[in-house]
Amino acid sequence: MAITALRILALAWALAAAMSGGATLAASPNAPAANQAVPTLAPLMREVTPAVVNIAVKSRAPMEQNPLFQDPFLRRFFDLPNQPREPQSQSVGSGVIVDARKGYVLTNHHVIANATEVTITLKDSRQLPAKVVGADSETDIALLQVKPESLTQIPLGDSDKLEVGDYVVAIGNPFGLGQTVTLGIVSALGRTGLGIEGYEDFIQTDASINPGNSGGALVTLRGELIGINTAIIGPSGGNVGIGFAVPINMARAIMEQLAQFGEVRRGRIGVSVQDLTADVAQAMKLDRSAGALVTRVEPGSPADKGGLKARDVVTAIGGRPVKSGADLRLRIGLLRVGDKVDLSVLREGQTRSLSVTVGQREPQRAEAGDAVPRLAGATFSGEDQGGRARGVLVSAVEQNSPAWAAGLRPGDVIVAVNRQPVANVDGFLKLARGVRGPLALNLVRGEALMVLVVQ
Repeated sequence: MAITALRILALAWALAAAMSGGATLAASPNAPAANQAVPTLAPLMREVTPAVVNIAVKSRAPMEQNPLFQDPFLRRFFDLPNQPREPQSQSVGSGVIVDARKGYVLTNHHVIANATEVTITLKDSRQLPAKVVGADSETDIALLQVKPESLTQIPLGDSDKLEVGDYVVAIGNPFGLGQTVTLGIVSALGRTGLGIEGYEDFIQTDASINPGNSGGALVTLRGELIGINTAIIGPSGGNVGIGFAVPINMARAIMEQLAQFGEVRRGRIGVSVQDLTADVAQAMKLDRSAGALVTRVEPGSPADKGGLKARDVVTAIGGRPVKSGADLRLRIGLLRVGDKVDLSVLREGQTRSLSVTVGQREPQRAEAGDAVPRLAGATFSGEDQGGRARGVLVSAVEQNSPAWAAGLRPGDVIVAVNRQPVANVDGFLKLARGVRGPLALNLVRGEALMVLVVQ
């Protein structure tokens, strides 16, 4: 046991020395001699940490108002201001300079959501005001821009080349303490189904990530940016060795659209898919259990025009294998409208190549109307909710309607009906229509979580 420990120690010293450009150390439990290189990541950190910034955000903190005080006469009667001030809240996060010439800074959407003022602090203590170029809540990526004055950028790596076990360094501003560096490894790749974002393909790492690290850098030992730190899983919101980062390849695709359009123009091809499980593959007499099984093709959609059919199994996009239905949705969702994509599909045991042009994704929109009478007067939408919550946006509410009387307000995001999560308008209306007793709506209003009970 002692010999094994010494060997591991010797290997760690040798690896660290190689990374720092020093000589390889002999296997010894003793401290290195004065003329020996000390294993350190300091040279690497001197290169990359100037590109990681602290972000301070002032944002609107929504407040509840009595509907009676919306009347201008009553506001004058009670001597209330015509435009009541919204209280301000402050938060901190992290960001990464990815283009020093243009002053572009990548961070998380949730770091700057509802921001009225954003300030970045560089490692040399300079403070610069930043403007929000654009943000995408579904991938939790935002792009800021500052005046490009003597900035240092970090080179972008290729997150597709990562492997489990690769060493990574997380750099950020945990708890607002200031720039902090932690070391770990890639614990897993392609993490999905966490319910954190709309499009999930996380890098999991055990490098310590805490509140305030959001938007910071995950870098390789070559000094390349391969992820934007995003989330943690912990019983108290602190680090327990499970952190997640958005892969830089995904962040790069989002950043390019934000820089060009100020928003993400997410594409669609018009199919419903499910995972090709081992049971489904056996039933279809296929010798594979990876891919996306097409269950429905929308008539007149890009997929229909491209020749895709129900029961086709999509096995690759642009030559890259498709692992599951979620993988297909993710890859299509990151493409631009108008892009042509080559699909490899299995149809009746034969491999076919199809070309599909990505179309515009139309937001869902519906009025409750006769479907859910007690919510009549409200319009529900599947558009970008402008925050991290996944659910259905209340885009409009008529005053004096049943929905208004029930307490719904424009901007609310309904995330669950009687504790059952909702992800789209159709699913929400179906759940709400089937409830015979009290209708309990879990919703997000501003930064607050609420439960609205409708009789």
